[in-house]
Amino acid sequence: MTITTRLFTFFQGELVGEDGFGNRYFRGRRKAEGEREKRWVLFRGKPEPTKVPPEWHGWLHHTTDTVPSSVARRHYYWQKPHLPNLTGTQGAYVPPGHVLRGAKRDRSTSDYQAWKP
Repeated sequence: MTITTRLFTFFQGELVGEDGFGNRYFRGRRKAEGEREKRWVLFRGKPEPTKVPPEWHGWLHHTTDTVPSSVARRHYYWQKPHLPNLTGTQGAYVPPGHVLRGAKRDRSTSDYQAWKP
């Protein structure tokens, strides 16, 4: 983050909350007549937009005005915890038959027949 962003946040921002990744969320202290309030995030570490959880994403994009940290959100048993994009890391998804998995896949057992014109 640049010094300009830090100064703008110091003078114009009001801290609203923080998520589990350590990202801090701000809103503008002043709002011009007829405009929406400004909302932004300061990332902890490398700026990675996929580290913004869904509830904070909704708040940032004015889908909801309720600050996520102020409301206990109901979690269902089938929901997985939010993960950032893992492409290019050791945790990336690699399907069976991929080069990184030995490039071998199970033989097809279906009744597939190639089309012949």
